[in-house]
Amino acid sequence: MITGKVTDRREAVIDLEIVDQNQRKVRVEAAIDTGFNGYLTLPKATVTSLELQPAGNRIATLGDGNTVILEVYLAVVIWNDQEREVLALQAEGGALVGMSLLYGNRVTITVLDGGEITIEPIQ
Repeated sequence: MITGKVTDRREAVIDLEIVDQNQRKVRVEAAIDTGFNGYLTLPKATVTSLELQPAGNRIATLGDGNTVILEVYLAVVIWNDQEREVLALQAEGGALVGMSLLYGNRVTITVLDGGEITIEPIQ
């Protein structure tokens, strides 16, 4: 099970473990974004420090309707105690977990400051 907290800025945030090129697990704080249908976005500094492998570019439509080209990287995340390879888009702002990574899981959020978040596989 993955857990997190609701921040005082009303963001549902979890600590996500990402495996870097040296096989070290690095914790990254990521907000849950149900409006994002991809797996994961990471800021450039995080992509650089993890030394993620490039996987091309992708056209993306942002929440404000603008279309941009984003660099794509292969990332290995620890998800429900399993290594999972996903595509991470390099984007401005903080890390985001999207619906593709959440798919197949039950997400429970107590929407209060400090409220608990649980993510667990649907059996």
